[in-house]
Amino acid sequence: MTRSEHHLAAWLALAVGIVCIGFSAIFVKLAHVPGPISAFYRVLIAAVVLVPWWLARGQRRLSRAQLGLILLGGAFFAIDIALWNTSILLIPAATATLLANNSPLWVGLASLLLFRERLTGRYWLGLAVALCGMMALVGFQAIRHLRLDPGNLLAVGASVFYAAYLLTTHRVRAKVDLLTVMTLSTVTSVAALLLINLAMGSTFTGYGRSAWLALAGLGLISQLGGWLAINYALGHLRAAPVSVCLLAQVLVTTLAAMPLLGEFLKLNQVAGGVLVLAGIYLVTQGPRAEPIALPE
Repeated sequence: MTRSEHHLAAWLALAVGIVCIGFSAIFVKLAHVPGPISAFYRVLIAAVVLVPWWLARGQRRLSRAQLGLILLGGAFFAIDIALWNTSILLIPAATATLLANNSPLWVGLASLLLFRERLTGRYWLGLAVALCGMMALVGFQAIRHLRLDPGNLLAVGASVFYAAYLLTTHRVRAKVDLLTVMTLSTVTSVAALLLINLAMGSTFTGYGRSAWLALAGLGLISQLGGWLAINYALGHLRAAPVSVCLLAQVLVTTLAAMPLLGEFLKLNQVAGGVLVLAGIYLVTQGPRAEPIALPE
C-alpha cells in the first residue's frame, strides 16, 4: 500500500472504530443484565480472542514496573466499566456516555497535582466549559438541592477511574507493544471483575438469548473491534485529530438510542452535551494532548 492508501485506510478504520464504540452503551442496555456482569463478559469475550493471539506472537520480557503499571491499569479499567455499565441502566445511554468520557479533564488535573505539569489557559477554559455542561446534563436544580441521580454520579466516577487507567498505562505504551498491553490489562480486568461479581453475589448464567447476543456484541464489536480499529488509526494518524474525532462516539450513541431504545434527550441535556464536547475539544487540542482518551 502507498502512503496515501495507508492514510485512507487509517481514517476508514477510525470511522469503523467510532461506530463500534458508539454502540457500547446500546449493547449494555439491550443485554439488560447487572452492570458488573456485562462489564465482566465484555472483557472476558475479548480476552478469549486476545490471549491466543498474544501467545502465538511470542512474549517479550517486561520489567516489574512495566508489568505493575499494566496490571494496575487493568484493575482501574475494570472498575471504570463496572461503574459505567451500571450507570447506563439508570440514565439515558447518551448521557452516560458523555459523562463517562470526561477523562481528559481528570487526566489534566492529575498531571497538575501528581506530576506538577503546567496546564495552559486553554485547558482551564475547557474544564470550565465542560463542568458547566455536566451541570446542565444532571440539572441545576438537582445540584442546588444535592439530589444527584446515582446514575450520573456513577458515570462521572467511571470517568475518574478511566483517567487513572490512562495515566498508569500511557507511559508503558511507549515501550511495550499494544497487543501485550491490551492483552495483559484485559486479563487483569477479567480477574478483577470476577472478584467484584463474586463479592456482590452476581449471577453469571441464566440469561436469555437476546442478552447473550448483546454481550457478544459488546465484547467482540465494541471492546475488541473498536479498540483494535482505533489503535490501528493511531499508528498512522496524529493523536490530536483522532482525539477530536472520538467525540463522535457520543453522536453515534445518541442517534442509535433513538430508534433502538426509544431514548430522546431533553433540551437541557442537548445543550449540556454540546458544552461537554466543546470543553473536551478545548482540553484535547491544547499543547498537552496526551495521553489520548481512548474509547470506553
